[in-house]
Amino acid sequence: MSNFVSEWQEWHDTRVKDLVDPYGWLALVSLDWLDDKPRTYGELPGLWWQDEEAAYVDPQGADLVHEGEPVTGVQRFELVNSGPGTRVVAGDVEIEVARRSGYLIRVHDPKAKALADFHGVPAYEPKPEWVFKGRYEAYDEPRPTTVGAVVEGLSHVYQVPGVVRFEHDGAEHTLAAFNGKQGGLSILFTDATSGVTTYAAVRSVAVALPERGDDVVIDFTRATNLPCAFTEFATCPIPPAGNRLPFAIEAGEKTPY
Repeated sequence: MSNFVSEWQEWHDTRVKDLVDPYGWLALVSLDWLDDKPRTYGELPGLWWQDEEAAYVDPQGADLVHEGEPVTGVQRFELVNSGPGTRVVAGDVEIEVARRSGYLIRVHDPKAKALADFHGVPAYEPKPEWVFKGRYEAYDEPRPTTVGAVVEGLSHVYQVPGVVRFEHDGAEHTLAAFNGKQGGLSILFTDATSGVTTYAAVRSVAVALPERGDDVVIDFTRATNLPCAFTEFATCPIPPAGNRLPFAIEAGEKTPY
């Protein structure tokens, strides 16, 4: 096995292990949008609500824990829109609080059916021809960019620090890049395989920032599905209009089983 294939397989195996995290995306069992009046949601303990700035929970005597500390009174969560959420532990489940225009709560349950039924992620065979050399062009200042979401009527605002350019079959293509969650860049895209062999709404590919100069590598064999490909309880963004590639990228993850 070539180094390219073996390194890809190691990456893919790690990706699968991440997906089966007992409190990860496959563990989601519900999503509820908060109202401006305190109320209960299903069998979740406590009263939950939001205002224009924050979300709140009143434990009502229930055993809730946030960041390792018991929640003994009304807890306030002021979060960044489209940013990371925070979690409240209630027994065996974790209640994620997130801001997506308004505030939502979603429950991660290690006994979720999607976790029990999961048996891997189909992907194209890794081929070096789908690894491109490109150029990163940083903007003088990051540009706020609004994109749609897989949830109708919802939008996300992300900072775009620059664009990545690469060539395929003699034509140049330009992709807007978001800041990656773990550093580097994250490129959301669709292509001619979307809705055919790959998830219709969006895939993502991570690109490392250049240490010097502007040369980058775009490895589409490591293109991944966003959480919305696996669960109806995700609010994933869709790519900016310019990130819809006109050719088929037969690389990376396919539509999940």
